Amino acid sequence: MEWITTALTALFSYFYMFLIAKLMGHRQISQLDAFDYITGITLGSIAAELATELENPMRPVIAMAVYGLLTLLMNQITLRRNRSRKFIEGTPTILFHNGKLYRQNLKKAKLDLSEFMVLCRQQGYFDLSQVYSVVFEHNGSLSILPREADRPATPKDLGQNPQQSTFFTEVIMDGRVLKENLHRLGKEEKWLQKQLEDQGYHTPREIFLGLCDQNDTLTLYPPCED
Repeated sequence: MEWITTALTALFSYFYMFLIAKLMGHRQISQLDAFDYITGITLGSIAAELATELENPMRPVIAMAVYGLLTLLMNQITLRRNRSRKFIEGTPTILFHNGKLYRQNLKKAKLDLSEFMVLCRQQGYFDLSQVYSVVFEHNGSLSILPREADRPATPKDLGQNPQQSTFFTEVIMDGRVLKENLHRLGKEEKWLQKQLEDQGYHTPREIFLGLCDQNDTLTLYPPCED
């Protein structure tokens, strides 16, 4: 039946697009350059055509493969050749430095003053006198270097030497013990049960989320209905 063929073609299109995306790698939208963005839109359009192409599905299949391979090739070129990377991805542009706004660089970045101020405010800087330098990156984001007097204080500034923080590992999620993560930490379920009892709980089912750091500190979050 035709509807079965259409469904199977759409299913194939979905998983084929997934495969191409995995080969190309994952990056956030804000990290995509213009080339990757255009390629992503094109691949999506071809995948949509593949989902409904019943007579000659190999044409969009080949087109998606070509776009995917070209993207991989361009990525390899930009990784190995610095000049090619500058040409394809662009270079960072200084928009503001030590109290001076660079009008020509704003034009080069296709930003007007209102857009520039919006991007600064989104990073928490409402007063340009607190800013030393602003760099417009090739992916469209701003990198802001605050003045030393206006940057947040660090423990080193206060003469303190705090202990290094470590990663947390999930050992309980939604009342279920993640045995693989627990064993990766070198712990047994008996240890986890004792930790639960020491904190006033009886079973993992009472815990919504349990996190353990490399110092064997277990942090428990019971479910909250509010």
